[in-house]
Amino acid sequence: MKIDLTDTTAGAINKALVQGRRAIGTPAVGMVLTLVLVTDEENAYDALKAANDASREHPSRTLVVIKRVSRSPRDRTTSRLDAEVRVGADAGTGETVVLRLYGEAADHADSVVLPLLLPDAPVVVWWPVNAPLDPAKDPLGALAQRRVTDSYASEQPVRELSARAAAYTPGDTDLSWTRITPWRSMLAAALDQVTCEVKAVEVEGEEFNPSCELLAMWLADRLDVPVKRSLSSGPGLTAVRMDTTQGPITLDRADGSLATLSIEGQPARAVALKRRDTAELIAEELRRLDPDDTYASALRFGVERLNTVPQQTSEAPAEPVAEPEPVEEAAKAPAKKAAARTAKKAPARKATAK
Repeated sequence: MKIDLTDTTAGAINKALVQGRRAIGTPAVGMVLTLVLVTDEENAYDALKAANDASREHPSRTLVVIKRVSRSPRDRTTSRLDAEVRVGADAGTGETVVLRLYGEAADHADSVVLPLLLPDAPVVVWWPVNAPLDPAKDPLGALAQRRVTDSYASEQPVRELSARAAAYTPGDTDLSWTRITPWRSMLAAALDQVTCEVKAVEVEGEEFNPSCELLAMWLADRLDVPVKRSLSSGPGLTAVRMDTTQGPITLDRADGSLATLSIEGQPARAVALKRRDTAELIAEELRRLDPDDTYASALRFGVERLNTVPQQTSEAPAEPVAEPEPVEEAAKAPAKKAAARTAKKAPARKATAK
């Protein structure tokens, strides 16, 4: 069921939510949290679809905040709030309110969202794109217990990690960190199978992928060993190689779905390690609402402390280039060749003279 409201207020939206629940026969509120989704019009559809899929595991009230930028100077001074209320099958297992803010209302989105939050329920704010540099100081982020960003969607993902570390506040997290949860679990399980000491680690993955950097920083922070960050053509993370006192341990995923775990003295094993979609990532983040201290420790380790090596290509090595001759020798070369030609012709000329 969908209810469209034009030039409305937060009070009218709450009345529409009650009206919608009664119309579908579920007057009680069964949501466990409020998910505030801050995005633009271009990315709203994909983000809302992921949130609806995640609501099957976490029934929630989803508030989609879309700030519309008016081109006309007259429209910039005019505040307006349009809303689309979705309940029932159109909103997954919870409720969805799409808020479009115009003019000055876009600068006070927290005042619009605050009356729509579920009472006595935790609040999670998610920025799929264009996240603020300091989510905790953002007016909407200040309302939440958890703040979810995605540095992979930024223009400079690796540099974004440094900004996240500088502005970290307990409750912050990033989907680039969530993407490496299966990798961290698999590597920890591999080290539990052998009694050894790790001496060095290499993390291989595509360039400008913050998940690769976060995994490398996590390993360096937890193992306290040198970690080398090497580049590949991807997709995403491709391999982790650990040099231990009992031999190498390698987790290699070349195709983005199936990985091979190799431990010295044991047969190689195939491991399902597929790349997960956004709905699975946001559902994982909604399972815990306490601060992630492990993420904070890895983030503060610092990207600049990693040893990054250039990408290795499969091209054939270039032929050695001959060293240039010295200037004096190069200048004498034509004279030497001319003298040699003259010497060869001299006997013939003498024979003709006789």
